[in-house]
Amino acid sequence: MDAELSTAALTKELKDYCHRLGFDAVGIAQAEALDDQREHLHTWLTRGYHATMHYMERTSEKRLDPRQILPSARSIVVVAMSYDTPYRHTDQPDRGKISRYGWGDDYHDVLLPKLRAAAAWLANRVPNAESKVYVDTGPVMEKQWARRAGIGWQGKNTNVISRTMGSFFFLGVLLTSVELEADAPIPDYCGTCTACLDACPTGALVEPYVLDASRCISYWTIETKPDVEFPESIRRNLDGWLFGCDVCQDVCPWNRFRKETREPAFFPRNDETSLALEQILAMTPEEFRQRFRGSPLKRPKLAGLQRNARMLQAAAECSQQSDVHAHDHSR
Repeated sequence: MDAELSTAALTKELKDYCHRLGFDAVGIAQAEALDDQREHLHTWLTRGYHATMHYMERTSEKRLDPRQILPSARSIVVVAMSYDTPYRHTDQPDRGKISRYGWGDDYHDVLLPKLRAAAAWLANRVPNAESKVYVDTGPVMEKQWARRAGIGWQGKNTNVISRTMGSFFFLGVLLTSVELEADAPIPDYCGTCTACLDACPTGALVEPYVLDASRCISYWTIETKPDVEFPESIRRNLDGWLFGCDVCQDVCPWNRFRKETREPAFFPRNDETSLALEQILAMTPEEFRQRFRGSPLKRPKLAGLQRNARMLQAAAECSQQSDVHAHDHSR
């Protein structure tokens, strides 16, 4: 068997194995420097659009070249797994909405073991193969690699969009020293659509393909320290979100083609897509630990979720007062 055929055969076998592990899509890109992203990343960081996520500055060079992480890297395997379920968001004033990705179990706990299994399979097939796996946990530009590997294109809302899956899916990356057959990138199918930019409650999408984290509800409700109060521009536009925000994905026309997950772990715990604000405010640390063990909602900690709940209650009170004033003036 010649080398080219063997590379093609190995690539097909690896993809088949990844599908058997439960991944919905698998693509491969050649490991090289992301030179076309250097200026964009530098501008994004210079403008402070990463807000307080300073680790992005410290790891910018590694993000631009995977060979700084794994010097022997020749291929990058990108996997995608849908987390969409038949459940939908509901607006209730006394409850806070949770982003879809937070409804079930922590995606790191679901994807990482599967990716490690794929790396072990590769090491078994190719002696001395070196690999590193990441699920949103390292200095890797997953979205750019997903684009290069043919998983989808990076939309104007900055999420990766697939014509067959929409955008409600998680990404994982396997860097490997093994030479694999690369896939062709997917062209951009956003066209003239600006639904996500028009719908963002806080104007976080400052221009197509550019997100200012300091204006993003997901950033404020998940990434900020619990003692940080929200600015007025965020608080009055929270739109009922307690943890994360799905608006720019919910309005995307490509999510008419979303693919329901095959992974039971991503279905809502206790059938809940939102949480009662009073229940969060009354929760003890022990109750929080038990209830959200293995859940993405543990990231902001109890103090962070309680801060978010207070912000939502304050926003609701301001809204009610505005309605009363408006009613008085209309008489």
